Amino acid sequence: MALRLLRGKDGRLTAYVPVSGGLARWTEDRPGGSSWTGPWLIRTPGLSQVTIAQGPDGYAHLVGLRHIEGKDGPKVDLVHAIQFQTGRPLTAWHSLGTPHPKDRAKAQRTGPPAAALDASGALRVFVRNAGGGVSARRQDPKGTWERWTDWKGERVLGGLSAASTADGRLELLAPAGKGAALRWFQPKPGAAPKRGEDVPADARPDSASVVETSPGTLTHYWRDARSGELLAWRPDVPAPAPLGGAAGTGPVAAVRAVVDGHDCTVLAHQDTEAGRLAVAAHPSEDEAAGVWWTPTGEQGAHTPALALDDQGGVVLAALSLDGKLLVARQKTDERGLALHAWTRVGGG
Repeated sequence: MALRLLRGKDGRLTAYVPVSGGLARWTEDRPGGSSWTGPWLIRTPGLSQVTIAQGPDGYAHLVGLRHIEGKDGPKVDLVHAIQFQTGRPLTAWHSLGTPHPKDRAKAQRTGPPAAALDASGALRVFVRNAGGGVSARRQDPKGTWERWTDWKGERVLGGLSAASTADGRLELLAPAGKGAALRWFQPKPGAAPKRGEDVPADARPDSASVVETSPGTLTHYWRDARSGELLAWRPDVPAPAPLGGAAGTGPVAAVRAVVDGHDCTVLAHQDTEAGRLAVAAHPSEDEAAGVWWTPTGEQGAHTPALALDDQGGVVLAALSLDGKLLVARQKTDERGLALHAWTRVGGG
């Protein structure tokens, strides 16, 4: 995880970013306001590679990979905590172990986590295991954790990406070698996840992201391993579609929004050529439609995140070079996707 922006049940936004010693968190003082509290440090020594899953109840499930020094040498495990209410402390971190509880050497090769909640409210955590496949662990709706299970797969590179549709059908994409990405999905809410056909994707590790772009349809995004170009794919199209623009770094941020009365997917990524962020909006039903990228923000702004505020407006967040949180909101008095100037809301 780079930067994540989430809206709680009370309408306030929260920004999370990994920092040395744990996570930094900023919280809106009121929905849609310009004042934020933070950064507040969530101290978790050894924490890295954090992902966040949020369900319809607004609870934020944080899952991270932790490296700590023990009496018998380095130890790796996955940890989980929940933020039930906006601005409130998290629960204590709970260790989920790894898929390799009896082999420390294999545990060291556990990849960063991905996580999503399904229709029942169950949380699933996914990692690349030491054998290059995918392992998963499930927390049932009552909070009980099941054992790690092997979902098989091979040549997984890392950078797993998981999400659920509004009706709770979960999908997982795992970039792998030999020009493919592995995919698992639930054919209907509550069904057992199954392996789908491999997706033709020569994806850079840690560049995948996913968002629901229309009712019941998740669109997956990644960067081409050679060119760095962004591509989009969804299950009802035969091949990934290029999104144009200059090459960039990291995963693209994406959110579904209404722009000028049209159902759109808003995207933001780090444009390496321009040295700043670029944003675009395209029709949610047509990944092949042209995408026009517009540079935005100050030079050096990075790790973009997108969310909708309590009024349905697009909010773009990023980090400045000096670690401050930057926020830009959608203008309501102009057509198209126009953003106000950046506001600095806190120090890092």
